[in-house]
Amino acid sequence: MYQKNRFMGATVTSVMKKLVRHPLFIAGLLIRLILIVSITSNAVSEWFAPFLAVSTQQFTLDPWSQWLSGGGSLTAFPYGYAMWLALLPMTLLAKLFGFSLVIGYALTLLIADIGLLFTLHYLLPKRRHLVLLTYWLSPIVILASYGLGLNDLIPALLLTLSLFFIRKAALFWAGLLCAMAISSKLSMIVALPFFVIYLYNNKALRQYALKFVKGFAITALALGIPFLASNDALLMLFSNPEMGKIYRLALNLGGNISVYVIPITYLVLLYLVWRVRRLNFHLFQATIGMAFLLIVLMTPASPGWFVWCIPFLVLYQAISGQMAMLLISLFSLLYVLSTLLTVPLQLNFAAEFNLTTLLNLSEPFGNHAISLLHTLMVAIGIILAMRIWRETISRNDFFRLSRKPFVIGVSGDTGSGKRLLAQAITDLFGHHSTVRLSSDDYHLWDKQKPIWQVMTRRNPMTNDLEGFGNDLMALADGKQIQTKHLRPNNRVKKPLSIRSNDFIIASGLHALYLPLFRQYYHLKIFLDMNESLREHFYCQQHGETSNTVLQKTSDSFRFIDPQSHHADLVFSLQPIHPRMLDGAGNQHPLRLKLVVKTRHGFNEASLNRVLIGVCGLHVDIASSDNTDEMQMIIEGEVSADDMALATKILCPRMMEFLDIPPKWNDGMIGLMQLITLSHINQALTRRFVW
Repeated sequence: MYQKNRFMGATVTSVMKKLVRHPLFIAGLLIRLILIVSITSNAVSEWFAPFLAVSTQQFTLDPWSQWLSGGGSLTAFPYGYAMWLALLPMTLLAKLFGFSLVIGYALTLLIADIGLLFTLHYLLPKRRHLVLLTYWLSPIVILASYGLGLNDLIPALLLTLSLFFIRKAALFWAGLLCAMAISSKLSMIVALPFFVIYLYNNKALRQYALKFVKGFAITALALGIPFLASNDALLMLFSNPEMGKIYRLALNLGGNISVYVIPITYLVLLYLVWRVRRLNFHLFQATIGMAFLLIVLMTPASPGWFVWCIPFLVLYQAISGQMAMLLISLFSLLYVLSTLLTVPLQLNFAAEFNLTTLLNLSEPFGNHAISLLHTLMVAIGIILAMRIWRETISRNDFFRLSRKPFVIGVSGDTGSGKRLLAQAITDLFGHHSTVRLSSDDYHLWDKQKPIWQVMTRRNPMTNDLEGFGNDLMALADGKQIQTKHLRPNNRVKKPLSIRSNDFIIASGLHALYLPLFRQYYHLKIFLDMNESLREHFYCQQHGETSNTVLQKTSDSFRFIDPQSHHADLVFSLQPIHPRMLDGAGNQHPLRLKLVVKTRHGFNEASLNRVLIGVCGLHVDIASSDNTDEMQMIIEGEVSADDMALATKILCPRMMEFLDIPPKWNDGMIGLMQLITLSHINQALTRRFVW
């Protein structure tokens, strides 16, 4: 453990060194330092710095009352304890060393700025240049924070850190930081419902949601109770003119009744997110980003509000193309121009920088120019919101999966391992995300009925395949069904209610028998285990030396085996040598090989490299005359850890679909899990592209 932590620490240090030595980082840092020295905004000199000076003269837990009792302005510091505590250390250091509190305030923003840069870099570990270009050199961040002295970087950092810990499934810290973000700036409460929906609709994380609640509750109580106990703090908060801006855009219905557009838009967006049955991280952060972006665009927003959107726009640019970067660059340029035309910069060594005066824009032409620039900026922002919805949300795998479940069909003869494979697949995605339907539960008669003397279970006539098909179609359509379930003696239990889920696993002797079934499957699997091996495993499990149930009959060749021709994936488990079955036991483990036939696959080459390079297996590949079919013969020993590592390399996007943590198996079952997951990944790609 010590060596692992030491290695991780060395890796973090190495990443930080590469980032701070990058020319773009150095350029951005120089720009910030120059602005810190040369500009002091009115907000900092008249409100923030004096408030911090008063609150540190005589330490108190209620700095708001101390400020107002001295005749301070109501609008000076409408923030909570998290903002005050974040600004306090550098304020105290500045007083200790005799520096201006304005410098201490600016250095706090710089620390938050660098922290947000590193957080985004860890969220996008392979996009260092992109993060530096789109965030560190963002004109919006630089102008709002260092030109105008606005402190929105602090809540933006806390919220982004919360997203980072959500991504790492460290939910206690995510909840703690989310509460701190809201404490620092109440506007961050906009994100809280999205956190709740995400943790509820992401079934893998739902089981850990109480950790988030615990972290959030502890922090909210610690920071919220003292704030709520202060009447002056509440007075400053609710006297903030920024709070009323969300009601500016309204439709007057006559009389005293108006419909507020921004709350409606926000609630509709929340409803749309709620309707997504399962969210992943990309959907989660994209919807929060859209909420912030729409609020900023539809209100006469403070220039600092735009900073809230920047981390989400950076994450969006990481998955989009050059057009997104072009639009965001134009959006940023228009922001700078419209802001500078509205708010002059207070220079320390010269007169104020007033772009309106410099360009000699007199009224009403100047007002029209500002409005036109703002209109263009809003138009581009709306286009960005539409692109985020289209590229990040509507094309997202989880969003599409929420609209229609992914259905897997598993067929094979008696004793071939259908239930074992179905359970192994369930172990990967979790019981919370899967539902299993067995066609073997649809026998028409109990085991004691005389009909079984003349017919076998392999005969489709002994099964209610119509009922199985109707239930399968209902589940695939997202509906709940009532189905029976057989006891081990084939007697029917009371009907069970089964809800549809993200992944439906339909298994049984006749799961691939009818074309009607097959058209509902996104992945079809057939198990064709070696006959001697089937009997060997059955005897081990049931303690019997012979079993007529396993004997192949004409029904097997007529009704079961032909289903393999319709499968996308055929698993055939075989002993390396038939004579090995004679001496196999606890002291002499049975060595097996897996023969895999695949159809319609397109990443077998990658699978082969991973099986050999990561898992250390021996793989022989042969193509048949049918170019759509390929056969792989796999031998060797493999562990669950090998399977987990191979999955991260082979199909990394599937990791978000898996349980936390997924249960991998050792040996050939684990190998079948990996190959099945690889083909689910391919099937998802085909489904979403075609």
